[in-house]
Amino acid sequence: MAGRWKGGGGEVVGSIYSVLALVLILVACVELGDAATAVDVYRLIQYDLSGAPYGSRLAGLNHHAGAAPFAPGADLSRTVVILPVRELNLTFLQEYIISKQPLGGLLLLLPQDIHHKSAGGNKSRNFGLLRSILSELEQLLIHVNLPYPVYFAYEDDKINAVLADVRRGDATGQPATATTGGYKLVVSTPEPRKASSPTITNIQGWLPGLVGDGTTQLPTIAVVASYDTFGAAPALSVGSDSNGSGVVALLEIARLFSRLYSSPKTRGRYNLLFGLTSGGPYNYNGTMKWLRSFDQRLRESIEYAICLNSVGSWNNELWLHVSKPPENVYIKQVYESFSEVAKELGVTVGLKHKKINISNPRVAWEHEQFSRVRVTAVTLSELSVAPELLQSTGGLYDTRHIVDETAIHRSIKLVVESLARHIYGYEGKNIQIFADNSSLAVNPSYVKSWLDLLSRTPRVAPFLSKSDPIISALKKELSDHTDEVHVQHESIDGMFSFYDSTRATLNIYQVASVTFDLLLLVALGSYLILLFSFLVITTRGLDDLINMFRRPPSRKAKAA
Repeated sequence: MAGRWKGGGGEVVGSIYSVLALVLILVACVELGDAATAVDVYRLIQYDLSGAPYGSRLAGLNHHAGAAPFAPGADLSRTVVILPVRELNLTFLQEYIISKQPLGGLLLLLPQDIHHKSAGGNKSRNFGLLRSILSELEQLLIHVNLPYPVYFAYEDDKINAVLADVRRGDATGQPATATTGGYKLVVSTPEPRKASSPTITNIQGWLPGLVGDGTTQLPTIAVVASYDTFGAAPALSVGSDSNGSGVVALLEIARLFSRLYSSPKTRGRYNLLFGLTSGGPYNYNGTMKWLRSFDQRLRESIEYAICLNSVGSWNNELWLHVSKPPENVYIKQVYESFSEVAKELGVTVGLKHKKINISNPRVAWEHEQFSRVRVTAVTLSELSVAPELLQSTGGLYDTRHIVDETAIHRSIKLVVESLARHIYGYEGKNIQIFADNSSLAVNPSYVKSWLDLLSRTPRVAPFLSKSDPIISALKKELSDHTDEVHVQHESIDGMFSFYDSTRATLNIYQVASVTFDLLLLVALGSYLILLFSFLVITTRGLDDLINMFRRPPSRKAKAA
């Protein structure tokens, strides 16, 4: 009998253990079931400016999802608010941010068609509205300290389905919580760390002019463009117009003049210096350090510099921004030359004079860094007003679709014809050196290929390594068209600090409520008890089952 109990008891215990293991697995899976979807997300920038914290200060996320509108006074401290940008109520967001109300997190959904400009009618108006919303949203987010994770993601069918489910739950008066279930948004990533000694990289190329008899040093003309960007999401800041368009224009200008300078017969008596600078959004920090690296002879040889900034999204008017008075001989010469060519192209060039304050380290335009070292310079831009710090530097809306290739072609033509007429002494003469359909014409394919590349390459300087592919590509391209290409690596000034963790994977789980968990546990527990009782009765009998639950006799009773 004892042997039977041992054998039968072992079977019973084994069966019980199997059932218990199954129950534990089921219970563990109740809270987080299968992932509904996983999406790529892009974190709001985190940086310090003169020690003051800005942007999103956290990266990890593990809260239930919610969608607006919310009841007044609702506690959202453990809720990730999903906000589609195309439906964004900026007033709601401003109230939460300005009043510093707690949020579990913020997920902003960007429309897929942000990369594809729609033409005509309501679509065009909607695009203009979307661009305005994105611009306001970006400025709101990057100039405040947000003590919770903020992410951007693109709309797609999966995430739209999740949002619809969340809205249905909220509409019934049962927003997602631990007791009601719903969707949980999880980003598992280490907390951001401060980037140590982020670098900025300047690239320069040189086209030497033709030295004549008795000439000791030729004058130099510099063409400059800042290639990096800044935006709310570093991993999305491609800056197609600001300042991808300026970089594309510079590369094509270098390519065109390299063809002229390749032969002594057509080489001008000016040196041409091309500079691709970094740190543009950060007070043109790279430009300042690049200029300081010049020896005195080079600096003194620069007759003037043309800085290209946002030249890819204009219709009929560009602006020449200057620091020196319009009566200055070089400023007057440049403006008259540009105006003459602009008239032939059927466009206009306006002149904007803005003095610089030497005591204020803040500069609004790249040419102001040249002015600080007493070098005449101008900035050619579609922008009529100087932007504020960290504005108009390649935001979320500054993508490929807002750039008009025709505008870039006209910008290039304006610069190369103006420069050529000055270099070769053709001022006042309607002579087209870079005429369309000639061997020196602007190459639309070249412009398009570089614009496409820059429009899919985020270029926020602190997150670009010295050997980043885009830096290597720019260096190689400048090497193909100029001589003595030089790369300069510098550190960003200490007033700016940046933090890593710019992108992550968001896992969205559909979770059951605690009530459901408890009911499931009760059901499984009842099933276990019944199964256990049945196994004991069939192997040992009802009396043994009853005896198992009786209190064992005390030791004193046994001794007696």
